[in-house]
Amino acid sequence: MSQKPSFSAPEPVLKDFPFHSREKLRYCDTDRQGHVNNAVFATFLETGRVEMLINGGVDLMGPNGAFVLARLLLDYRREVNWPGEVDIGTRVVTVGRSSLRLEHAAFQHGECVASGESTVVLTDVTTRRSKPFSQEAREFLERQTKPA
Repeated sequence: MSQKPSFSAPEPVLKDFPFHSREKLRYCDTDRQGHVNNAVFATFLETGRVEMLINGGVDLMGPNGAFVLARLLLDYRREVNWPGEVDIGTRVVTVGRSSLRLEHAAFQHGECVASGESTVVLTDVTTRRSKPFSQEAREFLERQTKPA
């Protein structure tokens, strides 16, 4: 007997997320069962994460900076079917000295198909160590933080 997963939090809706991205589904994203392969869901979150970090309007990385993914949590909620598109919502949850925790959700036809979190760390490409956010980046990120 199969059970639907139980989620303690209410199902997210796209309007809850200040940053929006969109992915066009490709036929090669599908698997033998005819739906989008589970590995592609991580790509949805990556799109939301990277677009927010790069296109947020502020240089978050600074000189010699690069983000590395430190953690990824992903909850599958529904099948995704090709052809079509997926909308991705992203929001900042917490800002650390050099790390950032983001919350994401992916939607097809207005329904949440996946939700998750990612943690990224700002690093210096020369030293390969974490580096703190600039004051400008920190202020921008803190303004984006999801209210408690």
